[in-house]
Amino acid sequence: MYHRPPAIPTSDPSGNRAQKTTFPATTMKESMNKILNRMLSCKLGITLAGLLAFTVPATRADTFGTGANAFTIDFVPIGSPGNAADTTGSPNPAGAVGYNYRMGKYEVSEAMINKFNASQGLKISKDTRGPNKPATSVTWNQAARFVNWLNTSTGGFPAYKFTTGGANDNIALWTPADTLDYNAANPFRSLRAKYVLPSADEWYKAAYFNPATSTYSDYPNGLNTAPTPVAIGTTPNTAVYNGQGGPADITQAGGLSPSGVMGLGGNVSEWDETEVVVTNPNPLSFRAIRGGSWNPSADDLRSSARFDSPPWASNFDIGFRVASVASEVPAPTVAGVRNADGSLTLTFTGVLESADTVNGAYTTVPGATSPFNVSPAAAGTKFYRSRN
Repeated sequence: MYHRPPAIPTSDPSGNRAQKTTFPATTMKESMNKILNRMLSCKLGITLAGLLAFTVPATRADTFGTGANAFTIDFVPIGSPGNAADTTGSPNPAGAVGYNYRMGKYEVSEAMINKFNASQGLKISKDTRGPNKPATSVTWNQAARFVNWLNTSTGGFPAYKFTTGGANDNIALWTPADTLDYNAANPFRSLRAKYVLPSADEWYKAAYFNPATSTYSDYPNGLNTAPTPVAIGTTPNTAVYNGQGGPADITQAGGLSPSGVMGLGGNVSEWDETEVVVTNPNPLSFRAIRGGSWNPSADDLRSSARFDSPPWASNFDIGFRVASVASEVPAPTVAGVRNADGSLTLTFTGVLESADTVNGAYTTVPGATSPFNVSPAAAGTKFYRSRN
């Protein structure tokens, strides 16, 4: 048995059809193992997930843009770092995340893309259904451009390495030469990034992991049974799927996952940062898509359902959301010791900079390595700091 891909119209207005390759559902043996392995979680589901009594963490909104083009993204904290992986879904294993992070509570809306487009020169194309509808027909590459701008417009560093200027150009891999950005475990994502597209594990955990019971469910409602299909609303144990007329507004896209995230099942399918084979060795490789959209059946909402598409392709039912992670690069440090002759010895990490006043324009100190000796004259007139 194979999961069917969501319906694709005979004519794609974008002219750039996404290829959705289905992955096999669990085999009968795997299904039996799932039943045995989850006997405890099913019992807990009667008292906790069955009543949808999980605790929803508080959200926090981050602001982007300025003036008329300002907007916020609500983020939900995802805790339980070091949780065990699920071995019954796709990919296998999935869902183990060794750090705290935040997941966008809602999908990225058309209004957010409109304000991004108005804030800088690069333009992202999308469908037009309404400002609060999820932005669809956005390629993975375009979503990565949007995420990069979230970082750089707030004083941070880009998550993804683009070496060309087109909105739908492919990324390049971070390499060991990119000393502050390169991560051998994921050469797509910079270590310095704060805002990112969610990885396969980050997305899976936010959808199927219940932090109250440390168990996984088959659907992103905390249960092993499908949510009730609806066209719109926020009632617990509902989702926008199964033949609805289109996506709901991002804040009306069904009940929340156990982690407090909306729309991880149904409404629109969503890009993973991660390529299909998970290791991210090739910037041209197909990226995973999951969650299902407003039209397909419950099969597409399952933890075992996963599709894929080229990063440059778009589709009318594929959108995305943003995650937020703490930079994995340690904060730079600088310390000084005054010597008997009036000079200063600085020990630092990162890049050493100096300025003539404490709030002045800081510039890189050429050739500075730690420890760095500052002459008595400069020690009395210069201010120093370090940066990544």
